[in-house]
Amino acid sequence: MTKMIRVEALSKTYVLHTQGGVAIPVFSDASLAVAAGECLTLHGPSGAGKSTLLRCLYGNCKPDQGSIRVRHEGAEVDIARADPRIVLAVRQHSMGYVSQFLRAIPRVSALDVVAEPLRALGIPLEVAHQRAAELLSRLRIPERLWSLAPATFSGGEQQRVNIARGFAARHPILLLDEPTASLDAANRAAVIDLIQEAKAENRALVGVFHDDEVREAVSTRIHSL
Repeated sequence: MTKMIRVEALSKTYVLHTQGGVAIPVFSDASLAVAAGECLTLHGPSGAGKSTLLRCLYGNCKPDQGSIRVRHEGAEVDIARADPRIVLAVRQHSMGYVSQFLRAIPRVSALDVVAEPLRALGIPLEVAHQRAAELLSRLRIPERLWSLAPATFSGGEQQRVNIARGFAARHPILLLDEPTASLDAANRAAVIDLIQEAKAENRALVGVFHDDEVREAVSTRIHSL
């Protein structure tokens, strides 16, 4: 099986410069690998560094040492050392990310928020909107809301728009940071279906799932921190 992510000897410490330079170790010597078709779940107590590790994988957080090699256009890119332009290219073409919070431009409609990753790949507007509409429907966002800005939505609705956006472009790699934290049972089931489909499409996923039902349903393997 093709390895889509290879993390070796990764360490991260936060230094609180406003608190006299206090150092807070997050994780040390973390290593893992994720193959196409797998969903690797990061598991551990609060503060173990699960979300920080996801941010390192995505290039939002720079580790102190170690490597993060991801598959991109037939080669490997070390996200820990890559030029920012390369990191942006990896995000556009190879690696999606569903964070815990939706960050969207005010006044942009939910339909366009979800379609944006597809438009960035050159997908025609009509096709991008069709994919966005499909995902919004599956995640139970009423059609009457699609033309409105998600900033006006409830927290659960915003998270479902966030999930739809993350799944829209069918990136070969997808990172999921507590995607179901604010969702009810029906919407959790819809997210489980999307993750199972992504695995069947031979995509590689890394996730943090605090919901036991979701974790058990989607995990290929569990990596403890």
